[in-house]
Formats: sequence, structure tokens, C-alpha cells
Amino acid sequence: MSAPPNSSGQHRILVIDDEAVIRRFLRSALSSGEFYFHEAESGQGGLSAAASFRPDVILLDLGLPDMDGIEVLRRLREWSNVPVIILSVREHEKDKVAALDTGADDYLTKPFGVGELLARIRAALRRSLKQLEEPVFNNGELVVDLTKRHVSAHGVEVQLTPTEYDLLRLLITHAGKVLTHSQILKQIWGAAYQEQSQVLRVTISNLRKKIEQDPSRPKLITTEPGVGYRLKIQD
Repeated sequence: MSAPPNSSGQHRILVIDDEAVIRRFLRSALSSGEFYFHEAESGQGGLSAAASFRPDVILLDLGLPDMDGIEVLRRLREWSNVPVIILSVREHEKDKVAALDTGADDYLTKPFGVGELLARIRAALRRSLKQLEEPVFNNGELVVDLTKRHVSAHGVEVQLTPTEYDLLRLLITHAGKVLTHSQILKQIWGAAYQEQSQVLRVTISNLRKKIEQDPSRPKLITTEPGVGYRLKIQD
């Protein structure tokens, strides 16, 4: 679990990146009173800082001098669920999938805008707070009572099949986070279906028809091309 904001109300941000210019840029971008900034320039240093600094969010580069960022993430996930946002020049889908499958919460390709970075950080913080077991998910457009298995979208009750409900519940559990195709297939259909992406596409399409105002332009369940899906957290 990540720590609550410190006594001044600031959220703790840990940046693990070996490029001094990037760390300076991030320190400047996150210098508002909303965040308390800490940095590390190596994987091992980042893991040590994560244990002692107890960050609320980690910004992690993949190209570190002593170990790959994926290995840092793998070791971190052995003992921590703190939200991790990858910041990397690697833009291939396979790199994004590998990071997300290992436990990253989000992925931004360098260069990126400050506004987008702040939006991703705040979404990760909101998601972390929502992990406190809440029986009702409510983002205004979508309301799901997880104890009664009751779903309504845009004020209208929705009837879902058991598989559609299980898929929606999984997305809600990780609201705001990208879930890869393989993660979803393994959780909902089992390990034997991890390469059966067509069954997932069909179920997503059917679910969108029931909860989206315009299924052809989804605003609740969005697609991360070549990677997976994300349930949007509405502001």
C-alpha cells in the first residue's frame, strides 16, 4: 500500500531515471505544492528509495544503467502495489505489453507533455484511493453495485451476461489502468485462452453496446491499440 499524503498534504513522487536532464525536467514539472519529489538514478537505488521513501506514485524509466526497468518493476511487485507509470523512449507495443503485464499501471512514451503526465499521475492516485474496498463504483455515467451485481448506465438499468459482468468487474477493479489482452483473457477465461483475442474483442463489443451511449465512439471502455483496454475514471 502507498502511504497517505505527508503532513503538508503533498503526495510523494519517486522518479527512477538515469538521465539528469529528465530528472530536472520532472522536478520542475512537479514542483507545485501538490507533490513532494524524490529521485534515484539506478534500479537498485530506486528499489531502496521505494522502501524508505514510501512513494504514492513511481515514475520509472526502462533504460537504467544497472538493470532493466522491467526487472525493477518485477522486484518491486514482490512487495509493493504502489502505482508505477513507465516513462520510456521505447514505443513498440511489445515493450508496453511487457511492462503492463509485469505490473505497471500506465505507460508514457518520451517525449510527453506535462499536462498528460499530471493527468496520468492524478488518475493513478485516484485509483489507489479507490482500492479501499468500495461496494459501489460510480463515475456518473456508470454505476455498479458490486454486492448486488446491479449495473446501470446513463440512468438506465443494464442486463449483462455472467461473462460480461465478470469482465466489467475486472475493469472496475483496475479502473483507470490499462489491462493487456493477455491479462484479461487469463483472468476471465483462463490461461488456455491467452492467445484467443477474438473472444475478448467480441465480449468488449457486446459490453460497449450495453453501457456506452455511442458504442462506435466509446468513452467508458477505451482501447489502447495493440495493448489492451482501460475503463476511464471520470473527473
